[in-house]
Amino acid sequence: MPVITIYQGASGDGQELAEAVAQELGYRVVGREVLVEASRRYRIPEARLSDIVEKGPHWWERLLEDVRPYRIALQAALCELARESNLVYHGHLGHELLPGISHVLKVLLTAPIEYRIKQVRARQGLTDTFARKYIDELDKARSRRLMEMFGSDWHDPNRYDLVLNMSKMRREGAKQVIVEAARLEDYQPTAASIQAFNDLALAARVHATLLASPHLQGSSLEVRAEDGHVFVKGRVDHGLEDEVTTLVKNIPGVVKITADLFSVPPEALLGA
Repeated sequence: MPVITIYQGASGDGQELAEAVAQELGYRVVGREVLVEASRRYRIPEARLSDIVEKGPHWWERLLEDVRPYRIALQAALCELARESNLVYHGHLGHELLPGISHVLKVLLTAPIEYRIKQVRARQGLTDTFARKYIDELDKARSRRLMEMFGSDWHDPNRYDLVLNMSKMRREGAKQVIVEAARLEDYQPTAASIQAFNDLALAARVHATLLASPHLQGSSLEVRAEDGHVFVKGRVDHGLEDEVTTLVKNIPGVVKITADLFSVPPEALLGA
């Protein structure tokens, strides 16, 4: 159940570092492709999921719809993966998908711009000018994505537990720092953190299932869970209240439902 998330900008060898950390700890490495595959069970088009988590800088211009279903589906998928095994997640969303869980170690890899330009230039064969432009566009795109999905700024160091300047250390040194941090008592699962994770996982699973229903895609719902007790509130189309409770009660892990739902009659929408 321990989870490490590693987020890096457009440079360096973050994926290789994640793999080295996972090998040292005996954890599973999870990246974009695994997360997208796991999310498909919630009937979210894979192409759209790829747009959300892809590395390219122009995804935003192609995504012209509500990002909430994708955020919830990705969160539910990562929770399921974390339930199955200890994880090292390397990507651009992982540090925001498991909020409030104390046994998640969130790592940011950073470096001065000149170092990043050198890394991008070497990896992609770009000139300094185009490498700088690539980094700038990518950073802006990721900033827009995270702000829209989570209302957060990835530059904020307070959102991470560990910030490593990769211009100051080699991969082996960074691996050792992350591994030692992951072994600290502060990042071991406790009864409280496990309960918090289980509540988050169940709420995400319920929310993703509801959003995947064709009849409920126009609804506005909030979901939370407390030890198997699921609370659902919000607006649904007229006559769909029973469908919500039916869907929820059939989800594994749900032991009780409290629904606070309202709808607007069709005649009200027509001004009758």
